[in-house]
Amino acid sequence: MSRARPRKARAASKVMKAIVRKSVSQRKGGNTKQDHVLHLLRQPRGATIGDITKAVGWQPQSVRGFFAAVVRKKLSLSLVSEKTDGERVYRIAAGTAGADSVAKS
Repeated sequence: MSRARPRKARAASKVMKAIVRKSVSQRKGGNTKQDHVLHLLRQPRGATIGDITKAVGWQPQSVRGFFAAVVRKKLSLSLVSEKTDGERVYRIAAGTAGADSVAKS
């Protein structure tokens, strides 16, 4: 037997859904953490994982996951990794096919 949720619970659920929809639509137009990371990676000198963790507050493993899932797979950008002065620096290679579509959005 299934029970119907109380009226107050249904109303609260509708309110929360409206709040979430509104906040998601506001994020799409504004600066997101994803936009900030992509901006750091597009700089000619690139960025280290440490730079990105400080800038957006993510854990290092989250930054690496973002590189693999979003930058490389979802956006199809060419991510270049170089080791300079003992630190690994990441940057988006200039002239990648997906860079134009991401810059417009």
